Amino acid sequence: MKPILQLALDFVDLQRALKNAKEGMSGGVDWLEAGTPLIKSEGLQAIRKLRSMFPSVTIVGDMKIMDAGRTEVEVAAKAGANIVDVLGAASDATIRECIEAGRNYGAKIVVDMIAVEDPVARAKQVEEMGADFVTIHCAIDEQMEGKDPFDTLRRVAETASIPVGVAGGINSETAAKAVEAGASIVIVGGAITKALDPAEAARQIRRGMDTGESISTTLFKRKGEAQIREVLELVSAANLSDALHRGGVLQGIRPLSRGLRMVGRAVTVRTYPGDWSKPVQAIDMAEPGDVIVIDAGGVGPALWGELATHSAIQKGVAGVVIDGAIRDSDDIVDLKFPAFSRLVMPNAGEPKGFGEIGVPVTVANMKVEPGDWLLGDGDGVVVLPKAIAVEYANRAMDVLEKENRIREEIKEGSTLAKVTELQRWEKQGGVGEIIG
Repeated sequence: MKPILQLALDFVDLQRALKNAKEGMSGGVDWLEAGTPLIKSEGLQAIRKLRSMFPSVTIVGDMKIMDAGRTEVEVAAKAGANIVDVLGAASDATIRECIEAGRNYGAKIVVDMIAVEDPVARAKQVEEMGADFVTIHCAIDEQMEGKDPFDTLRRVAETASIPVGVAGGINSETAAKAVEAGASIVIVGGAITKALDPAEAARQIRRGMDTGESISTTLFKRKGEAQIREVLELVSAANLSDALHRGGVLQGIRPLSRGLRMVGRAVTVRTYPGDWSKPVQAIDMAEPGDVIVIDAGGVGPALWGELATHSAIQKGVAGVVIDGAIRDSDDIVDLKFPAFSRLVMPNAGEPKGFGEIGVPVTVANMKVEPGDWLLGDGDGVVVLPKAIAVEYANRAMDVLEKENRIREEIKEGSTLAKVTELQRWEKQGGVGEIIG
């Protein structure tokens, strides 16, 4: 069959989901999916509303059933779902109940292989039970770690006789790859729902599926270790802090001038107040693109100035972060060198040679280790620990993409409070008694 383009409406606000559904359909989407977040937020009313607005379109209820299979399939089917989702990790009894209930209430059953240890074997099992479809699903949290579903998809598609769907960060560059790997149903979420123009995004993905083209996109891609810098160059310090659960900020460290950005890995320096020997030596040890991070206890005198800046530029250093003082600020601004510090003062210290290079330091009460990533802009500096850099660089990109979509909706005549249904999400009720 011609590959199906399924739009996953993973919103928590029904009106935004419906608006996006209309735009996606105009761009060539075939099936609409009431995503799990939408169903959890809005209940089965989400399926009912989609059925009412799109009476002839196949509606998928992504219930992610794990128990009570008969009941959950029944209510989803009665609400208007043509296809209902059960997890492959559920028990055989639950999957069988879903399949039987689907026959009773006129719904087909798709078994989602998310978190299944052996998806090839499980796909064979559920096919024998009578499932109508299986889906190979790379979870959002796994996507943030740089994983994709295509190897598993290919292995399952080679052995399954029923149609196989695929979900997991698919975009206009990878839609053709999904079809080539054996997908009959290509499930796309963020590459359409977070796009500036969802209809056009759907058209590009549809085109890729139909022609085999890989259509280039900057956004909606999750990268690996080798592309961390590339991702961080696209996002802001605010995006990264949001991704880090509003954390990572070097409080009190401010940019010397606005309009400059800094991305790089940390070359760390611990020194005594005003002792500029080790900071200057660190320039010679740095690689192009590194950021020198100096712990001077948050006090003066200055241990970095114009001459150190010239030296850093000559070496290709991406910037400097000083929990202490800097001077020659006018000259450094003119040089357009990204410099961030706690203090600015004219008096310098002396090169005594105390301290260390390449050791963990504490800057603004945050631990920074050699090789950690730093992102600085007009808002300040955020540190991204190297151990979690791939995941949270990708999560920062996700924040950027979501904000892009919200901004477009505001430009279309709404407001931030209305787009996000802010009042609805305010915490309700008082503090209950805690028993324990």
